[in-house]
Amino acid sequence: MALRESPFPNGLTQGLHAVAWGLILPCFWALDRLIAACRSTTLERAQRAEMECYLHPLKVVFSVILFLVLFLIFAPFALLGFLVWVPLQRIRRPFSYYRRKTEVEDGEGRSGWLQRDDRGTFMFVTANLCLLPDSLARFNNLANTELRAAIIGRRILQAVSRPRIRIVVDSPIISHGLGPSDSLLSQPTPSCYGSVDVRMQSPLAGGTGEDVASDAISKSNSGETMVTMHGENADGFCSSTDMDNGNQAEGHAKPAVQTSDVPWEVSAWFPAHVDFLCLEEVFDKQAAAKLSETLSPVFGHILYDVGVYACWPPGCCTAFKFLNSGLFLASRYPFLQAQYFCFPNGRGEDSLAAKGLLTAKVLIGQNQRQKNVVGYVNCTHLHAPEDDGAIRYEQMDMLTSWIREFQAKTRQADEEVAFDILCGDFNFDNCSPNDALEQKHSVFEDYRDPCRAGPGKEKPWAIGTLLEQPTLYDDDVRTPENLQKTLEWEELRRQYVAAPVPLDGCTLVYPDSGNPWVGRRIDYILYRESTLSRHCHTEVEEFSFVTHLAGLTDHIPVGLRLNVTLNQADN
Repeated sequence: MALRESPFPNGLTQGLHAVAWGLILPCFWALDRLIAACRSTTLERAQRAEMECYLHPLKVVFSVILFLVLFLIFAPFALLGFLVWVPLQRIRRPFSYYRRKTEVEDGEGRSGWLQRDDRGTFMFVTANLCLLPDSLARFNNLANTELRAAIIGRRILQAVSRPRIRIVVDSPIISHGLGPSDSLLSQPTPSCYGSVDVRMQSPLAGGTGEDVASDAISKSNSGETMVTMHGENADGFCSSTDMDNGNQAEGHAKPAVQTSDVPWEVSAWFPAHVDFLCLEEVFDKQAAAKLSETLSPVFGHILYDVGVYACWPPGCCTAFKFLNSGLFLASRYPFLQAQYFCFPNGRGEDSLAAKGLLTAKVLIGQNQRQKNVVGYVNCTHLHAPEDDGAIRYEQMDMLTSWIREFQAKTRQADEEVAFDILCGDFNFDNCSPNDALEQKHSVFEDYRDPCRAGPGKEKPWAIGTLLEQPTLYDDDVRTPENLQKTLEWEELRRQYVAAPVPLDGCTLVYPDSGNPWVGRRIDYILYRESTLSRHCHTEVEEFSFVTHLAGLTDHIPVGLRLNVTLNQADN
């Protein structure tokens, strides 16, 4: 049965909720602006210093007075709306569903799955966007939440909408190890398709997501473009392609030769043809709506505003949820079923948000026997405070149980399960002594982490995904190209990627002799085969660290491209 778009069971309750929220919103906005007026980002302070502006204290005083007066004026209306809004949360489904028909839903438009071959390639990306209300985002050295949401949506759309070009090279040289820049899996593509200009813009330079022309988006569903090349090496071809394009492309520097078991890259662009986009910290309602509208020409199925509000659990109210979970799941393929679970053990400031697990079952297509091919995508955001490892460990116990429960309830005997993905912001890494408890959790025995060598040990090519907030606007990390170069060179990574967390009272010795400096990798994409159909096989085609959102968030998005094959001979 198809999911209902509205989170409310009927139009009456939906209308009451809209009226109640309309009464609350002006007061909420005034409070948000009041706090934001008192908190500047490092970028704003640097801009004022360059302009030698000495009127800022006066501006702050007048802003505080203005927004305080507005807050007091709107407060009685907000209280009335609040009294209507709170009871309605008990009948609200904990997510909204945005649906828009795209070419992916039309037969062979399902370019990720090839029915005639019973195989497919699927790209998963996860990113923490820090789209909090503007006043709260400023405590993370980020501002202009709605504007950032529009720019983020436009950048993602421009990148994932271009055709995916695979380079096939006829050369004996290719038998040697390849570095990230030499990867034959995803090569530079022209920077303009149709009317979509993908040249980089400065973050927060203005503009909205609506200016992306929808006629160019349809090109994203055309599948792959394959180019065959003959010659002694691939480097000459890549260089000529870049010069012919005349614009910046998906470039890769060459810090080292790649010898890993998993093809990987540091990319200044989001991967082409992303199928599933799992986002965290999309807390702001207006930002979530803006992001949904911007992404919908490609991602026709979006779950947003995920989580519960007000008293939780109902009837007990051990914590009042002011914010939702921040989870946001965009898919090219339709959702068959979805369910949200709320972590009951949040503490401190994290208890004010409804963090939890969003799990969804998606319809990919049909196999040669006309059986439905489905997949499972699970997105989560774990407890944040560094010293609360026991809480995160307990939450991982919960989410593994919830995933098992959801799949047992929704799986059908006549279906083929092609993939089972768990991703999100886990808020712990695999190198900090302080995170040793979480590093040994059984979820890493059930699911595979392409970047992980073992508990507390990363693969040499892994890169930390958490950036130091005070330096977000330094030249080395402010643009996608500069951040790409920074991540590829260990000495620069040490300056801008968050360092591992030591145990209390202990001196941190990191890295071990002979090992590279990785930093805190807290954003994960995991996959497993144990729950798939018995004749289904998966293989990692590439893993990506994406710098396309430089200056817009304090996390590095990561991507995983997975090859799936159904071998009917095994049946």
